Amino acid sequence: MQNSTMYSVVSSKLYEQRFERFVIGQAGTLMAVRPALGGVSTRTCKMLEISRGGAAFTVNTTIGLPEHYYLTIVGTKKRIGCAEIYRSDHRIQVHFIKPIDEEFLHQIVRYEFFTGNELKKKH
Repeated sequence: MQNSTMYSVVSSKLYEQRFERFVIGQAGTLMAVRPALGGVSTRTCKMLEISRGGAAFTVNTTIGLPEHYYLTIVGTKKRIGCAEIYRSDHRIQVHFIKPIDEEFLHQIVRYEFFTGNELKKKH
């Protein structure tokens, strides 16, 4: 484990816990701090699914995107801290640094319903 830290071997209940997932199609924004605090970069994303503990979305390009950033979903005002766990082409999957509360998740799902998009529940 030459390039690991002590945190890479510590188990975390957050990353082992499973949450109910919802398929959504809302737009979002990713905000990341550039290296050496050289400013902030933003890019848009399209949400694919969300749960209390994480999300999946697509972006136009992953070039220059770090592994940690904030996610804001259209229709909400909160920023969600994300740690990337999977990246392939344009699809990204993240764990939230802190699980979002149920009320906030319901707000996202309700927004999806009221905008006319069909909500599907994954088991």
